[in-house]
Amino acid sequence: MKIKAIETIVVNMPMKIAGSAPLLGGKARTSIDTLMVRIDTDEGVSGWGEAFGHRIWPATRAAIDTLIGPQCIGRDPAAIGALVGDLQRNLHGVGRNGPAMYALSAIDIALWDIAGKLAGLPLYRLLGGGLRQDLPAYASLLRYGDPAAVARSTEEALSRGYRRIKVHEIGEAQIKAARETAGPDIPLMVDCNCPWTVEQAVDMARRLSPYDLQWLEEPVWPPENHAGLAEVRRRGKIAVAAGENAMAADFKGMFEVGAVSYAQPSVTKVGGVSEMRKVITLAESFGVEVVPHSAYFGPGLMASLHLIAALVPEAPVERFFCDFDLNPYHDAIHPKDGRIAIPQGPGLGVDPDPKVIEKLRVR
Repeated sequence: MKIKAIETIVVNMPMKIAGSAPLLGGKARTSIDTLMVRIDTDEGVSGWGEAFGHRIWPATRAAIDTLIGPQCIGRDPAAIGALVGDLQRNLHGVGRNGPAMYALSAIDIALWDIAGKLAGLPLYRLLGGGLRQDLPAYASLLRYGDPAAVARSTEEALSRGYRRIKVHEIGEAQIKAARETAGPDIPLMVDCNCPWTVEQAVDMARRLSPYDLQWLEEPVWPPENHAGLAEVRRRGKIAVAAGENAMAADFKGMFEVGAVSYAQPSVTKVGGVSEMRKVITLAESFGVEVVPHSAYFGPGLMASLHLIAALVPEAPVERFFCDFDLNPYHDAIHPKDGRIAIPQGPGLGVDPDPKVIEKLRVR
């Protein structure tokens, strides 16, 4: 079997929005972009992957179309370690982070999808996991900036059956609104997206102490300031989560300085399933819990479900709290009563709907 074609596909999914548009990446956002990759083989088996898209998808797509994809043509898709290893070595000169690694992540995910299909097993079983039907999910609210909007979204998430809430807020009033709405028994997490100096983050951690947070996520700029994260964790007396912007090699340094209580590798950034397995094993050796970053709605979310089910089965799944009229995976992305089903088909378990892709595709 050989790889005969690699296609990049971008879909844009308009969000259903009540009230003002939420913020993503510091800007008002009314839709979500997903960059998918399809690998076709000469024996009719195809695999789907996802590269980190959002605002940077044109650069990631170019890396696949012009640099990485052509190197895969004619290679054996079942020899994942050999192919991905060669790609990593060939690409080291263009950087070990950013679009090139995001592109490699998509290729790797698609290769594992093919591997599961060839074996006739869902990916989580191929990775050694036991039979599982679903996983707990947490509502990862977008940033609203307004306490009343935070309270409304928190209440809506609870009404849908979520029993874990994360807010993307940096103001105490907004975080307080989430806690007061959720009540004392619902785990509450705060994702800051790297806004503060170490001293500012320590101060904020202390101010947020009354709200009993499960973790404070990425509180320090820049995100690779691992020593700073460790200081916030120690002096702020708070659990710290981070890692969505880290590569596999970065996690060792993070763990060695005690930077995090929760590691959050992202399968569409870190290098796909292959690199995620390494990070999870490394975290286990340091006694650090892994709760993957999975703010996606395509193969990246599917791969995250399988990885969690196989390797960190007690971790909750992150689900961005937004709705769409159309999405290529239909109900597979929708939790029910705070839990999300693990697709049981071979590979990632479910392929995207080609009719929906054609309606949403960005050309």
